Amino acid sequence: MELVTQIYKETECFPDSEKFGLTNQIRRASVSIPSNIAEGFGRNSLNEFIRFLNIARDSLFEMQTQIEIAQNLSFLESEKFQALMATSVEIEKLINGLINSLKVKLDTKH
Repeated sequence: MELVTQIYKETECFPDSEKFGLTNQIRRASVSIPSNIAEGFGRNSLNEFIRFLNIARDSLFEMQTQIEIAQNLSFLESEKFQALMATSVEIEKLINGLINSLKVKLDTKH
C-alpha cells in the first residue's frame, strides 16, 4: 500500500500528455499488486493464494519496467526512481518469501 501511495505522488508531476499513457499504466500496475494479494488471500486456498501472489509479482515487475521507462524519459528524478525501485525490490523479496513458505506448507500437506 505504501508503494501505491508513493507511485501516485511521484506520477502527479508527469506530463499531462501521459495522463492516459504511462501515468495510468504505472498506477494500474502498482494498484494491482496489493489488490491481487488481497484477492488471493480471500480465496481460502493455498494454491489460489500462490497463484495470485504470482500475479502480484508480475504486476510488480511490470511497474518496475514502467518506472524505469519514466526515468529514461526524465519524468522521474534519479533519486526518486532509486527510492521506488528499492521499495519495490523489498516487496519482491517479501512476495517471493511468502510464495516459497506457502509452497513448503502445501508440500507438507500432501
